[in-house]
Amino acid sequence: MIRFTQIASFALSLLVALALIGLWHFVASARLVPPIFLPLPEKTFDALVTGMQNGVLLDASLATLRRMFFGWFLACLAGISLGALVGSSQKLRIYVAPMLETLRPLPASSLIPLFIAVIGLSEGMILGVIAFGALWPLLLATTHGIVSVEPLLIEVAQALAMPKHKVLWKISLPSAMPDILAAMRLSLTVSLILAVVCEMLTGSEGLGQWLLATSRAFASTKMFAGIVVLGLMGYASSLIMNLVEARALKWKSAAN
Repeated sequence: MIRFTQIASFALSLLVALALIGLWHFVASARLVPPIFLPLPEKTFDALVTGMQNGVLLDASLATLRRMFFGWFLACLAGISLGALVGSSQKLRIYVAPMLETLRPLPASSLIPLFIAVIGLSEGMILGVIAFGALWPLLLATTHGIVSVEPLLIEVAQALAMPKHKVLWKISLPSAMPDILAAMRLSLTVSLILAVVCEMLTGSEGLGQWLLATSRAFASTKMFAGIVVLGLMGYASSLIMNLVEARALKWKSAAN
């Protein structure tokens, strides 16, 4: 039954995607939008294949993917660690709450000049911006997940004289895992967005620079090829996170 539902959902998603491509083809063929701004889907596909074959688009995609992953990885390490620390201590939450609420709304892209001034125009600066922007969902979700642990579990652990680090590792973090995984998915999307923005602003090789250069040259087929690659990267990362969540939360499904 579950397999049939999954197949039906995939088929419906595929139909929606095909309908959107059909609409795109109709609008481009009817020239409702000038071809210089909206190319035909088949011409975009040709530009995509050509860019991958000659290696230019492939190299740009790999550069963006590398920055997205490493920035996200740094955000996961920092966000989950700090979230576990803050969530485990009520006093610490009181002390750092004002600072967190001050820093959290700041757009990471607005801090790029500050990162450039402090770190310099380098790869480390880009990774720093990505990690800073992707940090907050993980930090807040981990903190919330640990604070929301069933009090009875903590009381049992205290009755058994379990050390605090074991309570955190064996009870709090596993209980907070659904929140953490949801935040990891969101942070991965944020990392991709910030990687593209940083590449546009710094001129570093990647899909961001590819999109900026092709739009300035009015090479719409190449620009849309880059957009398609970004969409595929986002979709692939979502599928990977689905698999990770299904495996990590298998115990929860079995309990239900």
